[in-house]
Amino acid sequence: MHILITGATGLIGGYLCSALNKDHKLTVLTRNISKATQQLGPNIHYIDDLTSVDFNDLDCVINLAGEPIVNKRWSNKQKCILRNSRITLTQQISNAIKQCHTPPHTFISGSAIGFYGRQSSTHIDEQFVDVTPEFSHHLCNDWEQAALSAQSTDTRVCLLRTGIVLANNNGALAKMLPPFKLGLGGPIGSGRQGMSWIHIEDMINLIIHMLTHSQLSGAINMTAPAPVSNAEFSQHLGKALNRPAKITMPAWILKLAMGEMADLLLYGQYVQPKKALNSHYNFSYPTLDLALENLLG
Repeated sequence: MHILITGATGLIGGYLCSALNKDHKLTVLTRNISKATQQLGPNIHYIDDLTSVDFNDLDCVINLAGEPIVNKRWSNKQKCILRNSRITLTQQISNAIKQCHTPPHTFISGSAIGFYGRQSSTHIDEQFVDVTPEFSHHLCNDWEQAALSAQSTDTRVCLLRTGIVLANNNGALAKMLPPFKLGLGGPIGSGRQGMSWIHIEDMINLIIHMLTHSQLSGAINMTAPAPVSNAEFSQHLGKALNRPAKITMPAWILKLAMGEMADLLLYGQYVQPKKALNSHYNFSYPTLDLALENLLG
């Protein structure tokens, strides 16, 4: 297939390009072609302007672009950057698809389990509608709606409601490791908040699974089938590193340091990947112990 990818130099995008480049023709949209070429390799067609590609020639678009959500404190300015970096580009892609004579058959676009907002201990799947209308929900909802505007009888839209992606040298796990390796890790706040996670290998394989399983569409939870509490996650990570994990991070310190953004760590969701399981996707790392053993063992 001929696939256009945005956000290719991010954590997920980098792994995805490596996996897809073996069997497919890739076009990557990037702000820095030389940097992207250095990271992803020369066997990819790079563009720095969306108008440089004819969407009629594409089979699939995978849209992963977006300002990292935890890079900076959520000032009003930063919230605008977070929204614009996701929604504006997504709407541009949707508009281009709608203008095609022979549009891409699949549009896979990013989202996050932040769509559901903070939740209690209830296990939720894609049919759950009792969302908490906070910033993370509004951001993801508007992002999803921008992608869904491209949906038609010719174009299937899949929305990646992604949890915490666990990978070796980047992402959330890399940020957690230093204090845990020093024996200074532990639960955050109450520790009861849900942590819905996915191994990077399953994240990539599930996206590839979507390309060949046309029954998958709409919102798809990109999480492993065994979410855990924050306290349980800390215990598993400490065990994997053979370190104690009993030092609690008080909620008030996190709020003081991070402001509203601290809510992402203090509140969570227990998310089930019902659509993935119903489509007979088999997770390589269904439990946290297996995932951490692979990444850290």
